[in-house]
Amino acid sequence: MAKVSKNSRVGQRAANAGSGRDYVKIIKSVKNPETGKYTYKEVMIHKDKVKEYMADSK
Repeated sequence: MAKVSKNSRVGQRAANAGSGRDYVKIIKSVKNPETGKYTYKEVMIHKDKVKEYMADSK
């Protein structure tokens, strides 16, 4: 059985710093003015850009 040292795991985490864990999925409901029905828009954006996205989409 192979073992991985704690120091190598920390190094791997640093190497994966720009991985998918920095992204979040945002689901917004958008109302159609003609029919009154709602549709849902899904977007994957970086977690640092969430506030900008929410401010721009109002």
